[in-house]
Amino acid sequence: MGEQLGIDRIDSPLRSSSGASPLRKVVAGAAVFSAVCMVAVAGYVTAGWSLGDAIYMVVITIFGVGYGEVQPVQSTGLRTLTISVIIAGYGAVIFTIGGLVQFLIDGELNKALGARRMTKEIDRLNGHTIICGIGRLGTMLARELRESGKSFVAIDMDRERLRDAEESGYLVLHGDATEEKVLEQAGIARASTVATVLSEDALNVFVTITARELNPEITIIARAENPRTEKKLFRSGANQVVLPTAIGANKVAQLIVHPTAENMLEQILSQSNLIGDLGQIGLRFDEMEVQEDSPLVNRAIEEIEIRSNHGFLIVGIRRADGTNRIHPDPLTKLLPHDVVVVLGHNDDIPELASRFKASSRMTYRGVTFEN
Repeated sequence: MGEQLGIDRIDSPLRSSSGASPLRKVVAGAAVFSAVCMVAVAGYVTAGWSLGDAIYMVVITIFGVGYGEVQPVQSTGLRTLTISVIIAGYGAVIFTIGGLVQFLIDGELNKALGARRMTKEIDRLNGHTIICGIGRLGTMLARELRESGKSFVAIDMDRERLRDAEESGYLVLHGDATEEKVLEQAGIARASTVATVLSEDALNVFVTITARELNPEITIIARAENPRTEKKLFRSGANQVVLPTAIGANKVAQLIVHPTAENMLEQILSQSNLIGDLGQIGLRFDEMEVQEDSPLVNRAIEEIEIRSNHGFLIVGIRRADGTNRIHPDPLTKLLPHDVVVVLGHNDDIPELASRFKASSRMTYRGVTFEN
């Protein structure tokens, strides 16, 4: 899907449709009720009643118990006070109960409608990413995916984190990502990628195992804090494992060893995204699939040359079995259906593609060239 599906903001259960706050109604009603009771008690005490009789009279009057007056109410002042207590007391009670009921109904209704709307939006996703864990790393990942126009749903057990993510317009799901039911609700059967970035390695292992069982074809990218967990994640079914600590240490080392190059790269990355900035300096990444009848089959990388001013660099190969080779050895031979990732000058990559079509056909950026 082209861009991240948003969700309509659900009104807070503390806000009614008229804009008034039910919670404020409850507080205001309780305050008025208390004031009415205190004024009434004070009135009866002033009329010569004892404090106990005054309180008893106020309670049976407001709540309509009807046991009868503890003392005769014959004077005009006491009758006026009693009538005022009945009207004001009943009004305050009704107002308070109304606010409380509205508070409960609005909260449950909005909760039900929000969950239903969220479920419908998730059910529409296809080829999306499931982010397991919306902590600091998960939040940054979600932001990057949204900026890239990628659809995703975030899963977490922390309701506060989910509330923040929901306010950012993300699709969220409350639950334990290690459970099959939760991943199924997130649409794992239709998803293309699972990114499990929970803070605990053990949980990431469990998510990886569960996700791989539910969808054997899905790509799983897992986070690991302990380098010893990396092998366990791969054995559990992860396609890629990211170690944030190792990446951070490598970055610091590069800043120490190659400060000039790193500072220059940092300036490029700070201006825009990597792909866009490569284009600004005349470079781009591209990929080409080796067809079965291509003359490049069984030829070493070092044999593929472009006679141009800038040349190109094969930075990786994805084999037909799904394995990846980063910075392959020059003696590595290309096999049928290998996908070659190339970094080169804008003018050189089309020239490389033209060399491929010297045989019967070669797929370049989704287009098949024929002789």
